[in-house]
Amino acid sequence: MELTIVDTKAGNFGSLLNGFEKIGITVNLTQNYDDIHKARALVIPGVSAFARGMKGMQDAGITDLVKKKISQDKIPTIGICLGMQLLAKTGCEGFHKDNVIEGLGIIDAQVIKLRSLTENYRVPNIGWYNVNAEKPGVLFPETYKTDSFYHVHSYHMVCNDNDDIAATIQYDGRSIVVSIEKDNVFGCQFHPEKSQDAGLDLLSRFVKEIKAL
Repeated sequence: MELTIVDTKAGNFGSLLNGFEKIGITVNLTQNYDDIHKARALVIPGVSAFARGMKGMQDAGITDLVKKKISQDKIPTIGICLGMQLLAKTGCEGFHKDNVIEGLGIIDAQVIKLRSLTENYRVPNIGWYNVNAEKPGVLFPETYKTDSFYHVHSYHMVCNDNDDIAATIQYDGRSIVVSIEKDNVFGCQFHPEKSQDAGLDLLSRFVKEIKAL
C-alpha cells in the first residue's frame, strides 16, 4: 500500500520516510491536490514552527482539502511532532500580529509554549521519555507496556476534552500530552521514526488499522 504524507514545507522528512520504508510501506510526500484527494490515509509531519506548517499548506491551497479528508471523509490520519500540533484549533509559535495562529481545528485543543518550573528541565525538551498510555486504543493497545520515545519540542498540546488524550509523559512534575487518538485521528508529539523498535511498532499499528478498513 502507499501512504500519503502531506508536505507541509516545515522540516526535513527524510527520517520519517525511512521509518515507513523500514516497515514495508511505500510513501508519497506531496502537496499535490489530486494526490491528497485520492489518499486512503494521511500523515501530517513537521519539524518547525506552527505558523510555517500552516502556511505551507495554505500556500499550496490544500488546507481545506486536508480538513475535509479528515473530518468529513474520515480517513485515518496521524500527525507527528508539529503535525500533531497542527491538528489543534490554535497555536502560538511563529509570527502573527495576534500571536495566535489558526490550526486545522480537528482536535479541540490549543498548542502553547512549554514552560519549565525548575532548572532540572529545559526548553526545548529534548530526549527520551517513558510514554504512559492514558487509554487503550490503536496506538497504545491494552497490551502496551511503557516504552521510551524520543522527543524534541518547545510547545505542547492542551486538550479541552480529556477523552482525546492517548498518552502523556511526566515533565517537571506534571503530565504533558504527547499523543492523541479520536476516531480516525491520531497524533504523536514524539518522533516514532527516531524511537527505534518501539516507534516502528507504533507506526506498524497505525498501518495495520488502515489495512483493516
